[in-house]
Amino acid sequence: REWLLHHDKAPAHSALLIHDFCTKNSITVLPQPPYSPDLAPADFFLFPKLKYPLKGKRFHTIDEIQEKSLMELNSISEEAFSRCFQQWKQRWEKCIACHGEYF
Repeated sequence: REWLLHHDKAPAHSALLIHDFCTKNSITVLPQPPYSPDLAPADFFLFPKLKYPLKGKRFHTIDEIQEKSLMELNSISEEAFSRCFQQWKQRWEKCIACHGEYF
């Protein structure tokens, strides 16, 4: 099974350890323009899906946070993920058409 990894160039993602792991495991890293959260599915789709249900809640343990987060992640339908990737494709097509300029 082939893996593709999409991330920005944040220091945590571009550390030598991560680079070596991706190389060793033949993981292709998809390029991401810097400062472009509109092109990152986690930023425009996933984080809001987690943020709103967790907003304003008080958690007493890390386990509670993990449990609630996992519950919210598991509630996202396959159709929603499919729409997310269709939107992602439309967003990068728009970016390409604008030659990388803001839109």
